[in-house]
Amino acid sequence: MTGAIGKIPVIMQVLPELGPGGAEQGCIDITAELTRAGAKAIVVSNGGARIHDIARSGGIHIELPVHSKNPLVMMRNVGKLKKLILQHDVDIVHARSRAPAWSCYRACRETGARFMTTCHAPYNIDSSAKKFYNSSIARGERVIAISHYVADYLHQNYQIGADRIRVIHRGIALEKFHPTSVTPERLIKLSREWRVPDGTSVIMMPARLTRWKGHHVLIDAIAKLARKDIFCILIGADQGRTGYRLELESAIREKGLEGLVRIVDHCEDMPAAYMLATVVVSASTDPEGFGRIPVEAQAMGRPIIATDHGGARETIVRGETGWLIPPGDSQALARAINEALSLDPTHRAILATRAMMHVANNFTREKMGDETLNVYAELLEEKLTGGRKLHRIDPVGYGLKTAAE
Repeated sequence: MTGAIGKIPVIMQVLPELGPGGAEQGCIDITAELTRAGAKAIVVSNGGARIHDIARSGGIHIELPVHSKNPLVMMRNVGKLKKLILQHDVDIVHARSRAPAWSCYRACRETGARFMTTCHAPYNIDSSAKKFYNSSIARGERVIAISHYVADYLHQNYQIGADRIRVIHRGIALEKFHPTSVTPERLIKLSREWRVPDGTSVIMMPARLTRWKGHHVLIDAIAKLARKDIFCILIGADQGRTGYRLELESAIREKGLEGLVRIVDHCEDMPAAYMLATVVVSASTDPEGFGRIPVEAQAMGRPIIATDHGGARETIVRGETGWLIPPGDSQALARAINEALSLDPTHRAILATRAMMHVANNFTREKMGDETLNVYAELLEEKLTGGRKLHRIDPVGYGLKTAAE
């Protein structure tokens, strides 16, 4: 459809690769929302396993080496992106990572396309050079922060005002992450693959095998519990970090937890995994920008225990939908696990109901989509008016339908 700009809006999202992460899922979800809203959605990346999801969502994928941090490659990407912007008459370029953001920033300055970014994490700043490199993500005319925690990071380090920052929490697909969406056959299949012992309470931690995710904290907590009626599953591929995996396996042996703790690779059916869990744990020792695990676990009605910092503080209602514990505190984690395992059926059902309602009200894909379309509509309006600052507007008038329609 066409709107006030006289043509179909064209939005180009740019990110390094299309892998399994949260930024990638957000890109795919927004591609689907743009297509449904009547816009043309283009995604530029270096490729990856999820290219087919872009096509399935109605978008166009274009492969460029935008993952590269090589300055020469980044400069060459400027010219390639300029050509794409002009070829497809792109209205807005939305960069989702630092290296491509630099190339997109330059390309937009030389073509007149509007430039915006999403900041997915509070990047480390250990030198002036690193701070400058990170600053590409703060140069958008609008900067989406995926949590208030990330927004505070941007404000404190890059002095971005409220007029440019838009806090938009990540959203999940409730038709996928809901207890009724998982069939008994999927549960049986996964339980057999992972050799889950009958009659045990399952403590689950989904997280890639990286030290700051806190796997070692959970292993210590399991040892402190000294219970034989539990089974702990650590879900996550090592992504080449074989040394850390070996270290965790050694810790499991040293603490006598063989048979009680198992490491499994990346799971393709996370809704079924959550349904197998009695308790879900997110033990990150460093604060997460948002953290999908607590939201997905709550959507599935599972008790969630997470560390009390970063985005988790914004996704869990302390004492009502889950537990928040000090980071790195295995004793506190053991206590919280015991409390969660001790819930009787009535209190477990109350917690599940509260958690599912909390997610449905605050962290849906539709809510994320509508709020992101509003940001696009702001920039489309400013493009028409020469950049004048106007009120928050209805995206419908600019060729973008909302989910409410």
